[in-house]
Amino acid sequence: MPDVSAHAPSAEDPTTIAPLARYTTLGLGGPPAAIVEAATADDLVEAVRAAGRRHEQVLLLGGGSNVIIGDDGFPGTAVLVRSRGFQVIAEQPPTAGAPGTVTVRVEAGEPWDELVAATVAAGWSGVECLSGIPGAAGATPIQNVGAYGQEVAETIRTVHVHDRLTDTRYPLSAAECRFAYRDSLFKRNDRYLVLAVDFQLVRDDLATPVRYAELARALGATVGDRAPSADVRAAVLRLRAGKGMVLDPTDPDTRSVGSFFTNPVLDPAAAAAFQARVAAAGLDAPAAWPGVDPTGKPDGTVKVSAAWLIDKAGFGKGYPGPDAPVAISGKHTLALTHRGGGSTAALLELARTVRDGVRDRFGVTLHPEPVLVNCAMD
Repeated sequence: MPDVSAHAPSAEDPTTIAPLARYTTLGLGGPPAAIVEAATADDLVEAVRAAGRRHEQVLLLGGGSNVIIGDDGFPGTAVLVRSRGFQVIAEQPPTAGAPGTVTVRVEAGEPWDELVAATVAAGWSGVECLSGIPGAAGATPIQNVGAYGQEVAETIRTVHVHDRLTDTRYPLSAAECRFAYRDSLFKRNDRYLVLAVDFQLVRDDLATPVRYAELARALGATVGDRAPSADVRAAVLRLRAGKGMVLDPTDPDTRSVGSFFTNPVLDPAAAAAFQARVAAAGLDAPAAWPGVDPTGKPDGTVKVSAAWLIDKAGFGKGYPGPDAPVAISGKHTLALTHRGGGSTAALLELARTVRDGVRDRFGVTLHPEPVLVNCAMD
């Protein structure tokens, strides 16, 4: 059982609790009322139960890579999810014309990129395009993490949860998780505590067919080709590093939450209105992807590049300037960075400026991708 009374003291004052900034990739956020580390799934459940008995709010933190915490901190218990490990729980042998599969159960606190590296080394494909993404495995179903044409929803078979409402544990199937673009049952619902995730991967040294043009170019291939998973992982890491999307303590452009805004999905009417604005402005069409329904058929929607929208609305790389404590990354317009000495309030003000500028120019509203804790965009 975890010591739920254990606080993390600051170096300056041993009676105070350290700010949550030290547990986030942004380096922003005030202190919680209490903090505890959970090393196992049982610890995690007990920490949440204990906070419930004290009628305290709970904030779960894995890698802290997709969360923005207010300057006032969090008025409850912050639980650091530190459960580790993964194991093969099922295997399916190859059949005529189809490779075999392996199902891997991963503890919620397992660092995501370490897991991806291990799967590639083992010759299992399915998550190689998600290389370099910071954070913990248990957070991936919450956001339905995706990059370079892959989403975790494609490989997740089961999410093992603790139901805080009924105080019971049980598995949820992928269908029950209600995965959508950067969304799931868990995203705006604190009922479920993710304990572990089962991923079904293919026993194949070749990655899934390349779906993303930028990645295909990096591989010297074309969309639809297959390449060795190790080559795909290496290419993704290079691409992400070039955009400041791989954590590097020496690079302030990586002090971010990755992509701050999701790519907007426009219905047919909104897409037509947007295209008319682009044409009237004399701009080349942005990168865009046709939407599909759950069966894979085109549904008439269009997903548009948020990075293009931000840039063409006048917010280039490095905006608002080199001396600002918060700024758009110097490598990628979709990342908002904290260069040091800033605040969550300042970061969100920059986000509002970008959002409002894009809406005024193109009639499209951007929405934040990270979870906002004790703070808001509006």
